[in-house]
Amino acid sequence: MPNQTVLVVDDEQDLLDLIEYNLKKEGFSVLTAVDGESSIQIAREHKPDLVLLDIMMPKMDGLEVCDKMRSDADLMHTPIIMLTARGDEKTEVEGLDTGADDYITKPISTKKLLSRIRAVLRRYKETEGEVRKLTVHDLEIDKDRYIVSRGEEEFHLPRKEFELLYYLAGKKGKVRDRQTLLNKVWGDNIYVVDRTVDVHIRKIREKLGDHYIETVKGVGYRFKE
Repeated sequence: MPNQTVLVVDDEQDLLDLIEYNLKKEGFSVLTAVDGESSIQIAREHKPDLVLLDIMMPKMDGLEVCDKMRSDADLMHTPIIMLTARGDEKTEVEGLDTGADDYITKPISTKKLLSRIRAVLRRYKETEGEVRKLTVHDLEIDKDRYIVSRGEEEFHLPRKEFELLYYLAGKKGKVRDRQTLLNKVWGDNIYVVDRTVDVHIRKIREKLGDHYIETVKGVGYRFKE
């Protein structure tokens, strides 16, 4: 995938150099940062196509960086892959809940890392050309601008929340189980725990109200007719 830029953020210089070398060899442009604070500045300035983000870093850890990027209008839709030595489920859930698109545990082979990067970029590219708009109840969901409108009010949801809402609204009245939602929104080649769907649904309800998406106990969720 030539002409795409990856921002690699890690405080381990040897690993940073290794990843940069291999990405450049595959035709990517590469930006680097050794701490969380500077990574946000670089991302705002250069608008990378993807951020590969370590969790354990000085000044600002990766979870906080991800959260800040997802709250930034210019960066909220940038793909983020967490890269960390912490492989426990709690940390993985935290990473995905802050809005990361994938979570990779060190050590990982260069071949697998490149494959996961390409998979995330490919999923984002597949939705880039879509210019669609849904009107459901009093909501207008614009996938071209990634904005949800209700009258004069506009909601800028992080990308995964938006895509989850868009998918459910497009299947209005139909129940979708968590695994289907994970596959459709996060991709079937990426491991994401079931709880991630629940957390994103909760965040959507907090912003839009709890009267749009209905929980079907023991099954999953549906957008109300």
